[in-house]
Parts: sequence; structure tokens; C-alpha cells
Amino acid sequence: MSRICQITGKKVMGGHSVSHSNVKTKRTFAPNLQDRKYYLEAEKRWVTLRVSVNGMRTINKIGLAEALKRAQAKGFYKA
Repeated sequence: MSRICQITGKKVMGGHSVSHSNVKTKRTFAPNLQDRKYYLEAEKRWVTLRVSVNGMRTINKIGLAEALKRAQAKGFYKA
């Protein structure tokens, strides 16, 4: 599985580690992804998602069905 949130679309981004002497080396910043199972009440089934913690907060706030609908519209989730 790739390191992309299926709800928010967050993915790995690049940057630099900067030492005390200001030497810059390449590094990556990975999103905080978790594998979670959610029960989709409308379809009476379990859905396994790879979501960031920010995505979990989005699901708690607007609901699973609405979050999946928005993610499908943006192309982050395919049913």
C-alpha cells in the first residue's frame, strides 16, 4: 500500500534535515497513517481504510458516508 491517506489525500513530502552547522540533507516527512476498519451503516458492511489521524478527525466530524463521498469526488478513494 502506498503512503497516501484515502480521506484527505495527504502523502509523503520531501524536505531537508538541517544540522547545527546548517548542513542540509534530504529527508522525507511521512503522514501519520493508520489502518482502520469502519462500519458503513448505509451499505451494512465494514470498510478498511488507510487514513491519517487528521482523516480520522474528519470522519468523526462529518461522518463516514459524507467523508467517503468527498474523497471519491476528489479521487482519493475508489469504492
